[in-house]
Amino acid sequence: MCGIAGTYRWPDGKAVTDRLTETLAHRGPDGSGTYSHSAGDAEVHLGHRRLAIVDLSGTGAQPMAKDALVLTYNGELYNAPELRAELEAAGVRFRGTSDTEVVLEAWRRWGTDCLPRLRGMFAFGVYDERTGELVLARDQLGIKPLFLLRRGEGLVFASELKALAAVTELSPDPAALVASLLYYWVPDSRCAYREAEKLPPGSWLRIRPDGGVARGRYWNLRDVALEASHTAAPDLAAVVEESTRKHLLADVPVATFLSGGLDSSYLTALAARHRPGIAAYTIGFRAEDARFEAMPDDLRYARQVAARFGVELHEIEIAPDVLDLLPRMTYALDEPIGDPAAINTYLICTAAREAGVKVLLSGMGADELFAGYRKHLANLLALRYQRVPRPLRRGVSAVVGRLPVATRRRGLRSVRFAKRFLSFAELPEETAFRRSYTLYGRQELLDLLDPELTPAVDDVLTEHADTYRDNELDDFVNRMCLGDARMFLPGLNLAYTDRSSMAASTEVRVPYVDTEVVRAAFAFPGGRKVAGRQGKAVLKEAALSVLPKEIVYRPKGLFSAPLRAWMSRDLAPLVREVVEDGLLVKSGFLRREALARMAAADAAGQHDFSKHLWHVLTLEHWYRDATSGAAGRTRQPA
Repeated sequence: MCGIAGTYRWPDGKAVTDRLTETLAHRGPDGSGTYSHSAGDAEVHLGHRRLAIVDLSGTGAQPMAKDALVLTYNGELYNAPELRAELEAAGVRFRGTSDTEVVLEAWRRWGTDCLPRLRGMFAFGVYDERTGELVLARDQLGIKPLFLLRRGEGLVFASELKALAAVTELSPDPAALVASLLYYWVPDSRCAYREAEKLPPGSWLRIRPDGGVARGRYWNLRDVALEASHTAAPDLAAVVEESTRKHLLADVPVATFLSGGLDSSYLTALAARHRPGIAAYTIGFRAEDARFEAMPDDLRYARQVAARFGVELHEIEIAPDVLDLLPRMTYALDEPIGDPAAINTYLICTAAREAGVKVLLSGMGADELFAGYRKHLANLLALRYQRVPRPLRRGVSAVVGRLPVATRRRGLRSVRFAKRFLSFAELPEETAFRRSYTLYGRQELLDLLDPELTPAVDDVLTEHADTYRDNELDDFVNRMCLGDARMFLPGLNLAYTDRSSMAASTEVRVPYVDTEVVRAAFAFPGGRKVAGRQGKAVLKEAALSVLPKEIVYRPKGLFSAPLRAWMSRDLAPLVREVVEDGLLVKSGFLRREALARMAAADAAGQHDFSKHLWHVLTLEHWYRDATSGAAGRTRQPA
């Protein structure tokens, strides 16, 4: 895993590329390299920071130049052995054993036609000295990031947005920040800075010496899901095991995340089958925080799995100084992302790196693809709830509305869930699905924002509706899964996983977010995913081949953080400061009165706005850095 950067027909391109590459040093502490070439006006510079995982020798160094092709590549190619054998049979001679060279030779032989054949996670830039063309490409599902900026006939690109902000003046995009408030993350279709953009998953961009630009899509999740829905369901256990085995490919130690939940336990058990004695990392929280949040005892299950499969378990108690971590995580995450799970990932990866581990497997993606979130079941229950007589529904809403979500000593999770459910239970399908995982309804968001941002709110809501409806699936559960895999997965979970892990100079691999697993997932109808009150039913059936029932059917855990405890203790002074004197309020972006009401309701325990307030804090820190000039935006907090 690495950091890549480059410029094409960009003023002072060499110095800019050097600065880009320097900003990405945390992504690749094992080596760095640059490449420059000039052909008339088409001057290109490529940069690379290396985290050596496969082929640790110099033959894996980048940018890799060979016979007029030059590649700067970030990723892991899990079918590299098969592609290498095919290319060797065609007469290709390899200098080393890296997957980088396989990608380079696959590009030479097949061009953009090689992209759907690459099974892995990747983002890269490839330059052809003969034609003067530069092509950027990103993996099918958006696991690896690629940011770019075009001005005139020039282009600059990098693995992280902070690198672009380090080399040119950028201003925040208000519409993207509105989307961030709604979702608590910035969708992949938008970028927190004006002008900058994210190369979409499954696509490529080609820029030519004459300044012409062409774009193409080589893999479309919508079409893949539809095609898979008309195929016979495969042996899911075999598909998941094969993906896990391939994701273990490395010349360095590999470990796993092990929360004790189904997804990570299943992967850990499979990984231990192929790498006996593999290590795993798990987290716990301060006892008083866990009690207040009424969090399940995940550690007990993680210990049980580790003991059963001979896994070396490392337990990390998270008792962070959140006041210190908040600005550090905001810097690392690039965009305003309000999911505290990023802290967990960062701290686990930091501990693993200190122990000499560079690669970890994560269960990310299983919930999205196999309908494992509470929202999936809740949306199905909402359809039944709508058949309850209206007077009875009004009575239920009135009673639940008066209940507190917390006492002075602990949170009341069941009340929080009930209030959340009632906030969307009577809405139409797409609106209900969106409301089940976003922070605000339309009017709530308008009440919080500057009135001039009303058009941006409507644009963001329309974009969600258009994306959700852009499919031909006739299955409600799979429509939700497709929506998650197109928006929630790349926009939030894969984004924070990449940035949090790379901030600790580690690589996190996601075996469930694999093209073959995705095809398998959409071959199963929704009734096989949500059965009765069980989400991920078909994945649980597959996991029974290796895991005991008490792990497979345990209550769902949360890879999150005790936000209510933090808000009521550690972060309460900062919340007051942001409400009274924050830059978002001073600038007029947020309305002080609405924000104050939210903070007061949360503090009183009448409503759970902890996630809303946490995201306001992350957005405040991001906005301060983003409006303080390039130096402030790109300086790692102490």
